[in-house]
Amino acid sequence: MIREQRNREKLRTYYQKFMAQGILDPNVHPWVGEAWQKSRSLGVPAKNFGPFVRLTETERGERLAAARAVIRQLDAFYDSIRDFLSRNNISILLLDAESYVLKSYTMSFYQRTPGELEGARLAERDIGASSVGIAAAHRTPFVLFGPEIWIEDCHDSDAATAPIIVDDQIRYLVTMVVMDGTEKQQISMDALMALLLSAKHLLEQTLTLEEKLADRESLLDKVPMVIYQLDPTGEVLYANRLGNERLIRGIKRSHSMEHRLNLNETVLNYRHTQIPRAFLGVPSFNRELVWIIGGKTYEDIASVWPDQLGEEVRSATVISTPIEDMKTLLAYASQYKARYSLSSLVGEAPRFSAMKDKAARCARHLEHLLILGEPGTGKQRLAHGIHQASPHAAGPLITVRCGDTPAELLPQELFGRAAAAGEPNVPGKIELARGGTLFIDEIDKMPVELGNELAAALKPEKEVRVIAAADVDPKRLVAKELFSEDLYYLIAQAVIRTPSLRHRQSDIPLIAADILQELSMQHPTERKQLSPAAVNLLMNHDWPGNVKQLQGVLEQGFFHAHGAVIQPTDLVLPGGSGWGKTWKRDRNVFVDAWKACGGNISRLAANLEVSRVTLYRYLEKYGLERNRK
Repeated sequence: MIREQRNREKLRTYYQKFMAQGILDPNVHPWVGEAWQKSRSLGVPAKNFGPFVRLTETERGERLAAARAVIRQLDAFYDSIRDFLSRNNISILLLDAESYVLKSYTMSFYQRTPGELEGARLAERDIGASSVGIAAAHRTPFVLFGPEIWIEDCHDSDAATAPIIVDDQIRYLVTMVVMDGTEKQQISMDALMALLLSAKHLLEQTLTLEEKLADRESLLDKVPMVIYQLDPTGEVLYANRLGNERLIRGIKRSHSMEHRLNLNETVLNYRHTQIPRAFLGVPSFNRELVWIIGGKTYEDIASVWPDQLGEEVRSATVISTPIEDMKTLLAYASQYKARYSLSSLVGEAPRFSAMKDKAARCARHLEHLLILGEPGTGKQRLAHGIHQASPHAAGPLITVRCGDTPAELLPQELFGRAAAAGEPNVPGKIELARGGTLFIDEIDKMPVELGNELAAALKPEKEVRVIAAADVDPKRLVAKELFSEDLYYLIAQAVIRTPSLRHRQSDIPLIAADILQELSMQHPTERKQLSPAAVNLLMNHDWPGNVKQLQGVLEQGFFHAHGAVIQPTDLVLPGGSGWGKTWKRDRNVFVDAWKACGGNISRLAANLEVSRVTLYRYLEKYGLERNRK
């Protein structure tokens, strides 16, 4: 409520009359009289401030973080009128809805420094009648002249407070105080109210916009899609939850998190995707997009389009959906087929050939099957091949990954869940797999109780064939009561073991050539092959991560190589960069490594397994130019 200037001596007389006799003069504003009476009933001292109730530093920090958008706007508002506030001896306080001071601007407040006041509570029960309490109680801006304030030490100042209201709730309070108030300060009070109402409007608009954006971001975080907005350098201007999870999972520990994430640095094959073309004004819609992030490959269907202002492309938006999610959602309707056949499994080594022969025999019948093998030996690809060669080939192939799904979510993943009232139930993957195959990866990680429940559900189920895969033989876990015995004997009606790569090293050239051919088909670039020296390097490595690890090394080599032939210097074998640690003390070795990476700092950092900051230090040490990419 905006009030006209009042005679301070009369106001002081009304205050003294109430304090001495408890009598409210009829000329006292009703809200002020009400606040005086409440202050007296609460026993609030009237002479000066008592000890404040305060937030802890942790509590204040949390509230400041929640208010960062409001504080950012109020900081800018204060900066724009700083000189005016200083000339007119005006202080500003930002309080939260509970009347705790979050931030104090300009000079000291009632002989209190800003540091003393921040975190203090200025509610009616703490300081009695004030513009803060009256504005909060009546949900409207209110001016309180000095002699009306409960604390006598404040009678030489005037104060005005406005509640910041969004969605019919008080979120914050802004208080402006004119120190040493006098009747001659009419102009200052008029200006004060104009400033206060401007601040109220600004902060309410800010909160409304922030909450709309938060609601939109919350919605985007829930969708099963990767969403990025990028600038021309590849820097991520916005990423939703799934997009952030991918990038953060792909960053090495040595990578600095002090700056925004950059796809050009984080996605190994960024330059070979359709994204950079968007900055040339070329959009693409519903095309396959393969991301290689942190050694992991993601396969999506993506749309990428430029955000243009006139002819200038300032940013690009990428929206992509994991192919696996799309297939799962559409599996029942589209009768999803396997991606690999048994004939696509590459290798001629005796152990591998024997495995393929057994897989072909097992595919012809429909009993449940267990595939055992070390990580990275191709168990999933084998499961696809068996499904495609089986009588269920026309049915869907549905995948459950026990290792990637939290234990508490696995039951509804398998059995589905009841939806809210009026909505259809959500089917589980057992139901989706009817007429086809349910592939359960890393089944050895399934809890015992859930395993018993699954076994009970599968025994009468004749329309679903289960192919399970495990890195560890569940039979050993059964003996330790760590795996369901019923489930083990159900899935182990037939067992196939995938050989490790070290037991089929003669197949490495064939496997490598097949991987490079797939990469050439996925990316619009020239076909590449390994040099004899590179093949020899791969043949002489132990490959503890098996084919999957070999694929990761070849993917990096594919994108690092500048020509059609991949050389040993293009390959970074697990457990070492190929240059060891000699480069740290030998300039020539460092230069050779740098040349092999084409002078690209990001590529060299990945090969040497160090941060870019560390590389810049060695560039300076060896007197090399650091501006080369």
